[in-house]
Amino acid sequence: MESRNVSQTDILAQLRNASNSALKCMQCGICSGSCPSGRHTSLNIRKIVKRAAKTTDILSDKQLWMCTTCYNCQERCPRGIEIVDILLDIRAISANHGKILPEHRKVCEMLLEYGHAVPIDDENRMKRMAIGLEEVPETVHKYEQDLEEVKKLLESCGFDELILLTKTADLDDEL
Repeated sequence: MESRNVSQTDILAQLRNASNSALKCMQCGICSGSCPSGRHTSLNIRKIVKRAAKTTDILSDKQLWMCTTCYNCQERCPRGIEIVDILLDIRAISANHGKILPEHRKVCEMLLEYGHAVPIDDENRMKRMAIGLEEVPETVHKYEQDLEEVKKLLESCGFDELILLTKTADLDDEL
């Protein structure tokens, strides 16, 4: 687990390292032009990746979390820049420093509590049965004894501590 006492210089070095391959960018704009999220939001994937090499402010930018990771940009990049992979690295750095959107934190908390990011409720059970599916999907919802194993796995890699860290970062106000 990374310490929250890491200097801004160290964080910037992490961001520069993550976005280093973006230096090959020739500014053609294919990544931004092929982004389905960018058509409906202010997301500009190219700007995010470029900003990451210059400032730690990117860690508090909501746009960092707007990418759906469809890989359109990465598949179409004529320079073969792994744009989505860079973005995921930047998100990891952000999360390791306690900064994720409250909505993402909620999904993580559900994963810690239920072993599943979207707990099945009575309404979804009924919908599943109505379309001919089993009432409960092949998840820890069906095999409840496995929930403890999922929790142990998440704890063993520090996921629970990371989510606690993001809770203390007060991102509701910051982001």
